[in-house]
Amino acid sequence: MGSHFGLLNYFTCLIMLLYFPNFVVSGKPQVPCYFIFGDSLFDTGNNNQLDTKWKANYPPYGIDFPKGHTGRFTNGRTAADIIGQNLGFDGFIPTYVTATDDQISKGVNYASGGAGILDRTGFHNGDRFSFHQQIVHHNSTVSRISRIQKNTTFLKECIYVVNIGMSDYIYNYYYWTGFDRIYNSSLLYSKINYATILIIQYYRQLKALYNLGGRKFALFGLAQLGCTPFIVKSWSAVGKPCSVLVNDAEYVFNNRLKTLVDGLNKLKPDARFTFINTTSILQKKEGAPVTPPSLPIPTKKKKLPDYNKYKARPCCPVTDDWQCILNSTPCATRTSSTYFDTVHPTEPNNIAIATRSYKALLPTDVYPYDIHRLTQVKL
Repeated sequence: MGSHFGLLNYFTCLIMLLYFPNFVVSGKPQVPCYFIFGDSLFDTGNNNQLDTKWKANYPPYGIDFPKGHTGRFTNGRTAADIIGQNLGFDGFIPTYVTATDDQISKGVNYASGGAGILDRTGFHNGDRFSFHQQIVHHNSTVSRISRIQKNTTFLKECIYVVNIGMSDYIYNYYYWTGFDRIYNSSLLYSKINYATILIIQYYRQLKALYNLGGRKFALFGLAQLGCTPFIVKSWSAVGKPCSVLVNDAEYVFNNRLKTLVDGLNKLKPDARFTFINTTSILQKKEGAPVTPPSLPIPTKKKKLPDYNKYKARPCCPVTDDWQCILNSTPCATRTSSTYFDTVHPTEPNNIAIATRSYKALLPTDVYPYDIHRLTQVKL
């Protein structure tokens, strides 16, 4: 992500809506159910009642969302929300913590801000549901469905989306405060070894979802995390659009994830896995630059971190960590800004991710096929 990519701006998104006439689908959903796993990029409120800083259930988050600050870490919809609309679902998929027996057979959102592939990831900010815990929750959901419907074979036709791994880098491998290393993973492992550890654990977790009946999986790769304002500022990349060091580590992870998709498709012939190349989707398009918002200069009274000297800037005034400040006023250029806070994209960029993962615009967007094609695969 970041100004290095120049994510799709407002006008580009309008063009994409014309290119993809099925952006909002009416009528019967294309699949019987839709399950969502991941971190804060897909979280829609699972953390609201937890003892944690991993929360976004306050303004200005949700400023452009019809229901306001529900717990989404952006100004509007998440990419997972929009994919659900593309699939034809009415309303938004409910969170695990609120889903009723009447809702669960159509899908559940388990994503949790701060969650990682590794259980330890994100502990410094409080409670969160790791990917492992999300799978435990899904096991509970499948048991509920089995009890209610006496049948779970329809799960093989459902879409499972997973967007996980960002926190394992930003809030684990590359996270420390000053000289205090909260996590020691970057001292113990090279970027190649760390990616390998993550992918091995990821494989085990996906196998667990497969054993619970899942057969159609869309796995989202990492965007260029080194271009987020959080990383750019943490690594003091003044005047630079990105941290090459962090992006190189993410590149290793994405390559291994793509290889994992190949391996799983061969190992599990009765299932289909596809890789969503978020980095490719968000690559800079000529003629569609992103204008960094101008933020208030910090004062002793406000004590705001100054992002104006960096090319990657958040849309909202933020805390010393990464979050929007409670009740702060975000920038007016949300339709052309890349980031809402120092990590999470604005809704227009979520539209780009969702639209092109659902129906690829370029061959590099997905591998081996997009989510729309995944819905049509016969198993």
